[in-house]
Amino acid sequence: MIAIPQVIETRLKRWFALEENGTNVGTEIRAGLTSFITASYIIFVQPAVLSQAGMDFGSVMTATCLASALGCLLMGLLANYPILLAPGMGINFYFTYTVVIGQGIPWETALGAVFISGILLIILTLLRVREAIIVLIPNAMKCGIAVGIGLFIAFIGMTQGGLVVDHPDALVQMGDLRDLPALFTLFGVTLMGALLYRKTPGAILIGLLVLTALAVPLGLAEFKGIISSPPGIGGTWMKMELGAAFDLGIVTIIAVFVFVDIFDTAGTLVGVGQQGGFIKDGKLPRAQRALLPDAVATTFGASAGVSTVVCYIESSAGVAEGGRTGLTSVVAGLLFLFSLWFFPIAEMIGGGYRQGDLTLYPITAPVLIIVGCMMVSQCVKINWSAWDEALPAYLIICGIPFTYSIADGMALGFISYPLIQLLGGKGRECHWGLYAIAAAFLVRFAWA
Repeated sequence: MIAIPQVIETRLKRWFALEENGTNVGTEIRAGLTSFITASYIIFVQPAVLSQAGMDFGSVMTATCLASALGCLLMGLLANYPILLAPGMGINFYFTYTVVIGQGIPWETALGAVFISGILLIILTLLRVREAIIVLIPNAMKCGIAVGIGLFIAFIGMTQGGLVVDHPDALVQMGDLRDLPALFTLFGVTLMGALLYRKTPGAILIGLLVLTALAVPLGLAEFKGIISSPPGIGGTWMKMELGAAFDLGIVTIIAVFVFVDIFDTAGTLVGVGQQGGFIKDGKLPRAQRALLPDAVATTFGASAGVSTVVCYIESSAGVAEGGRTGLTSVVAGLLFLFSLWFFPIAEMIGGGYRQGDLTLYPITAPVLIIVGCMMVSQCVKINWSAWDEALPAYLIICGIPFTYSIADGMALGFISYPLIQLLGGKGRECHWGLYAIAAAFLVRFAWA
């Protein structure tokens, strides 16, 4: 680890309250590096997706790095949480395939819808509406969200590593362990598990570095150099179109952007908060500050040329590595900026391995599987004998990975919870806000 001058280390300890949170500068830097490496695939996936909407690949990549860096820095400096932010997976597919390609809406207009959704999110955050939603969530459902996200990212890791593949009849099936990427992923999981069992400091990061070193000679990663010039951003900068924003069709799209962001970010904050022990008495301290960065980054990102920015579930990799403060996020944010110049290295680790029509990520996939295992431990905190709490939590746990969406999976729990309370004779004990959330989910599905 790089030596840090004493005066800087002292200021970092004071600013981020490192000692109060039981951590140190070295651990936070290591956690930030781990989270960044785990999430770095977005630098390449985002432009690959949005370029299919007619947007310039290089400009989108630069915009992705800038918006992600802004979100991470705001999260670290304002809220002091180790939560990464970047353009959301899933919502970028909605942007490209549903809005632009499916509905024939120009990408400039779609960016305008993202921009307006960011403004609305800022207003809802300042009015504490988003914070109130987090406070309303029952503890059992908070744990269910953490477990569901854990299974979700483990499933993503298994598919990205080739351990799980699609099947025309059974939807998914076991991958072929004779294939090098799948075997490599299984080895990576085993290696990291052994390091964790031995309580090796920096186990996940060490595992990543070992896998990277092995991937190059095995042909799973290609060394393309170290430094390159950042791509220009002129192709997407300030290209958003706001003129058609109040058309009925665009208003519906804006509502979807807002709705998905609210519950994706809330779910991630609660899930990672449960994992890191940040949730106190059912509440997330500094919740308003934690909810503002994604809104601001989304607004800026639309101006720069990317879709909605959200809190990233890959943040749990850094938390698992020991990250407990915003210094982890700041480190990751700086790495997003530096990656503009060190594009070849980031591409080697997070760029993936092409196998036929698929792109696999055997270097980073093991991290997602390991972190998923850690997050599932929250399952023991659910009272499984209380059906009014256990069943909604269970529906969330199943729903998030099965629907491949944090927001949709949460919807199953949030719709069922007040109905069970009502039919079970406890309708008056259920907060009216939970009825409102359930109604909002139903309206959202009616519009879908």
